[in-house]
Amino acid sequence: MVEQSPKSVLFVCLGNICRSPIAEAVFRKLVADQNVSDNWRIDSAATSAYEVGNPPDYRGQSCVRKHGIPMSHIARQVTKEDFMLCMDESNLRDLNRKSNHVKNCKAKIELLGSYDPQKQLIVEDPYYANDSDFELVYQQCLRCGKAFLEKAH
Repeated sequence: MVEQSPKSVLFVCLGNICRSPIAEAVFRKLVADQNVSDNWRIDSAATSAYEVGNPPDYRGQSCVRKHGIPMSHIARQVTKEDFMLCMDESNLRDLNRKSNHVKNCKAKIELLGSYDPQKQLIVEDPYYANDSDFELVYQQCLRCGKAFLEKAH
């Protein structure tokens, strides 16, 4: 029997402390619930270096914990080996520009919101908002994560 290499997904936002760690934690839970964790490499990263080394925003941690989802992540920046699902058009432009400098780049770069059954394309940054905005990010990541996982099977 030929062993398949795991699928890889990287959730990306500007700082890697709000949206992308939430998306990562939600997707980890979804694959764990379906007993397919061994089939996936899951991570999140930033397009910027602003928050490298920092933990996720406490409001995001509180939000996912409220839904029974563990989160342990330290912000990092995207590398050229990563595959990416990003949160907004600015992230998409940054990643496409970076991928143009990688010889034979095979990474697929998409908006996470392109999987949203409610057609909400952008995962809005809740950093300057309140707790309810983190909940909206969580709900959108949950919808998109389920749809992405379904398509990826």
